[in-house]
Parts: sequence; structure tokens; C-alpha cells
Amino acid sequence: MLSFFWLRCLLKMVKGSIVPEDILSFCCDGLQGSTSCSREPGEREEAPGAMGGRSPTEVQMSQLVLPCHTNHRGELSAGQLLKWIDTAACLSAERHAGCPCVTASMDDIYFEHTISVGQVVNIKAKVNRAFNSSMEVGIQVSYEDLCSGKHCSICKAYATFVAQGPPGTKVKLKPLAPQTEEEKIEHSIAAERRRMRLVHKDTLKDLLTRSPRDTELETRDGSVVVPAEKTRVESVELVLPPHANHQGNTFGGQIMAWMENVATIAASRLCHAHPTLRAIEMFHFRGPSQVGDRLVLKAIVNNAFKNSMEVGVCAEAYDQEMSVSRRHINSAFMTFVVLDEEGRPRTLPMVVPQPGDGERRYREASARKKIRLDRKYVVSCKQNEVPLSVPWDQSNKVYLSYNNVSALKTLVAKANWALAREKEKVRIYTLEEDKFLSFRIEMSVRIAAGQAFSLLSDLRRRHEWDRHYASAELVQQVDEDDAIYHVLSQTLSHENKPQDFVILASRRKPCDKGDPYVVAFRSVTLPTHPACPSFTRGETLCSGFCVWPEGEETSKVAYYNQATPGYLAYVTTNVAGLSSGFCATFEACERFLLKNKDDLIARLRDL
Repeated sequence: MLSFFWLRCLLKMVKGSIVPEDILSFCCDGLQGSTSCSREPGEREEAPGAMGGRSPTEVQMSQLVLPCHTNHRGELSAGQLLKWIDTAACLSAERHAGCPCVTASMDDIYFEHTISVGQVVNIKAKVNRAFNSSMEVGIQVSYEDLCSGKHCSICKAYATFVAQGPPGTKVKLKPLAPQTEEEKIEHSIAAERRRMRLVHKDTLKDLLTRSPRDTELETRDGSVVVPAEKTRVESVELVLPPHANHQGNTFGGQIMAWMENVATIAASRLCHAHPTLRAIEMFHFRGPSQVGDRLVLKAIVNNAFKNSMEVGVCAEAYDQEMSVSRRHINSAFMTFVVLDEEGRPRTLPMVVPQPGDGERRYREASARKKIRLDRKYVVSCKQNEVPLSVPWDQSNKVYLSYNNVSALKTLVAKANWALAREKEKVRIYTLEEDKFLSFRIEMSVRIAAGQAFSLLSDLRRRHEWDRHYASAELVQQVDEDDAIYHVLSQTLSHENKPQDFVILASRRKPCDKGDPYVVAFRSVTLPTHPACPSFTRGETLCSGFCVWPEGEETSKVAYYNQATPGYLAYVTTNVAGLSSGFCATFEACERFLLKNKDDLIARLRDL
């Protein structure tokens, strides 16, 4: 019976009534017991009972790595893996949207391991959050060794898909309702990742503006020097029906695979060896291409560092008649290494760029490397792997802000908060997790959420209601949403000296209905404010306020703090001992908000 089904599918392919992606869709959906039905664009598919609590947008794909999927070393080619990732993510997006979806972008991907022939690639994709007509899909990739039973993580990726309605119409996606703690965390932080994507180009431009114009070429003793032009690759591909998706557009995963292929060739021309892809910087699709288009793929090594190189690659499209100029479809930057017999990175030749655009690409590659390292260090690391106080500078300001807000949103989404004390309107909750003790204090206040947000986000006024604050000086107004303060505390340390803090305050207004106003705090270090002998330098890992509107003139205000070991003595006195100190402080906060809300309204009117 199964053979007859596949025979019918193959016959339909020959007749042109079905494309390979349809078969893949049958495989993924059929194994889960779901059925196909027509839905209006934007209408979300209801979760079938057989999924047993799994997210209704979740798609799981398992692929056995065959020799046709591998390179000369018998390892799965990165291009093939990108095609599978994009396919699984697209199926997840369309399951939520109920209409065709196209890939808009793919965030940075770091490949942790290679996958060998005979192993199984397991891909899980599900929609983290839906915005207006776009949505973020989270993808987790791992491999499974069928002989040993070993499982290992390969990479984690985030893709943005856009729903496509009938021509001339725009699809309005329904919001996603996260259920589990993990889904709530991803849903909340998706708004931060979206914000980071939008400012990515500005971050690079800002770093280039601040860096010296005349960048000296790197020198390494005994290194071979290779002109960048010798690594240049140009290749053309004809888009055929098997390369297209079910909408007739070139499959995004196929474009990424072609780009990876020419980038690998360019990297090989530099090192005269077979390179290994380690990371891909954000793919951004600028426009579609269709069956019959010619795709011109160009790649060149922009810069070679000691053990890694960056290859820039772009894709352009033109039709058969070449009636219009080439259309820029996509650009990406890929990082390669060359491994020796023991799996250690080899030292690479140096690159000499051509004057003009070559030197610009050379400088930009150096800037991207710094941004990439900052982003991987601050964003990708687990919370307990990042020091309490991270040095702040212009190159990592976006990622420190992201880490600051996402850490607080992660704490907010935790499910195991336990009520420790309730006194009148004030409720105190605790959360014990690993070596951290976190607490949450909340109450309802008769003030509009936006007004409470404005008053609580200015640390210079914190001393008016918090007796532990002596003063707060605004050191630097980074931008509209971020500021750095130097805080003096009246709380004595174990050295019997007052404490001081250098704190990054990050503000966020709600991204969508139901989101809170957020004010997040974390410690940073600044060369202009080193530790002073008369104070004990304190550190805060994660703290801040969340304010939820409950009505036009009422809001729920909650304060969170993830206590570090140096702060546990203060926490133990106030929470574990059920002291009234926290309640008194929060009641003082309420009086501060009520007292100043009218003045705030008056100032806003004057503006």
C-alpha cells in the first residue's frame, strides 16, 4: 500500500501536478496524523488531539544522512542542512498562518558539530511569536547516532517568515498563545530579537564610523599573502521547477545552499584545503526570484584572521530577456575554518584587499568579527556563563541591552514562583533555582501603566521612595531606551562600607497587547567609573520592573530581583525572614507614584 502511494506521487511529479515539497509536506504532516483542509489566510490551525500538548505550530523532521548529502569527508554539507532547516521552518510558519509563507531572514547560525553519513538529523521548528504579517520561527537541530544512541546539539536558529495572501492583500496574523514556560520565554524574547534585527545595520555603521579610516593590514610572521581577487568566485544557476516552492518562487533554502557552495569555493582558493563552515551571519532576502530566472552567485574572501576567514557572498537574479538590470536577492557573510588531522584550526594565509571596495570589505569584516564575538558572548551564552558586570562600549551596546531585557523577561516567565507573604495589597513571591534566589514583589496601583513606567525608569528619583538608594547620577544617555547610572547605596557591605553600582537601565514599551512595560537593570563596567576605595563595588545580575495595564487608570506594578551571592544576606533578612522591609518599601513606591502622576501629566501636556 505504501509503495502504491509513492508510485502515485512519482507519476504526478512526472505529469507536473505535484512538486517535491508537497511530498515532504505529506511526510511531515502525515506522520503526525493531521489532515489537510482549506483555511482562510491568517486563520490558525487548531491543535489536533493527537499532538498531546505539543504546540500546534510544531513541525518535526528527521532525515537520514546519505552519501548524496555529504561532502568529500563524508560529512553533511551545510547547504543541504540549510535546505532542511528552511523547509521545516516554512512548514511551521504555514501551519500557523494558514496560507503560503516566504523566508524573510535567517538569524546568525553557529554550527557546533559536523554530522557524518549514516547519522540522523532531527529538526524541530515552531512559531515563537506572530507579529502583524510576519512571525519568528525557532529551529533546533540535533543529530542522532543510531548505533551508539548518542544525541548532540548542532545549532539553534531563528527565521522570520512573512505570510503571503492573494495579490494586493495583506495577511493579518492571529496572535500566538504560548502555553509552556519555554514557549512563554521565547514568545517574550522574540520581540527583543526583532528589535535587534532592525538595528543590526546601524550597529555596524556606528562601529565603522568610530574605527580608524586607514586600517592597517594584519601582519603575521611567516604567513603566506594572497590577493583577495584570487579568491573571487562567480557562478550562475538556472532556476528550474524542482528549485521552486509551492508558490513558484525560488525556494529560500535552495538559494542559501547555492550561496554556501560558492562561499566554500572562495574559501578553498585562499587556503588550498577543504574548509569547514563555522558560522553564518544573518541572511536577509531582499526580493523573490521565480522559475526561469538566472541566479548569479558571487563570493570573495573579505578578510582572513589567524584561524578563521570571512567570505562575503551575494545572489542576484535576472530573467531570460534581461529586460531589466540584475535584482539583488540576498547577501550573507560566512565564517570558515580549516581543521588539521586532530580537529584543531590551522593558521591561515593573509589577504591583501584591492584598493577601494576591497579595502572597505576588509574593514567591515574586522568590524563584523568584533560584533559577532560580542553578540555570541553576550547573547548566546547562558546566563550563568556571563560575568555579572560586562564592559560596556559602543560596539556591544545593542547586545547588552538585549541581554538585559531578555534576562528580566525570562525571569518573569518562570512558572514556579511561590507566594511567601501577602500584606494588604503587597504580595511577595520567591523562586529558588540552582544557586539563585529570586523574588517578586507586586501590587495594583491607581495609575496609568505608561505613567508608572516613566516614573520608575528614572533612577535619579529612586531615592525618593527606596531608602536603600542614596543617589543616582546619570553617566550616559545611550539612546532613547538605554541609560547608564552610577548609584550610591546606603546599604553597608560586609566590609562595613557603603556600596556603589554602575547600572545599565533598559526601557521597553509594549510590543503588542498584553505585553508589559519593562524597565530592566544590570551591572556594567565603565573605564570612567572604576571601583573606589571608599565604596564596595556591588553588582546586580538581573532586576527591574514590569508594569501591566489593568485599566485606563490602574496598573499592576511588579519588581523582580535575581539575587547574587553577595546580595543574599539582604534578601534573607527581608524574604526568608518575612520582614516587613520589602512591604514598607513598596508601599512607599505606591505613594511616590500617586504623588507624582499629576505632575507628570502636566509636564507631558507642556511638551
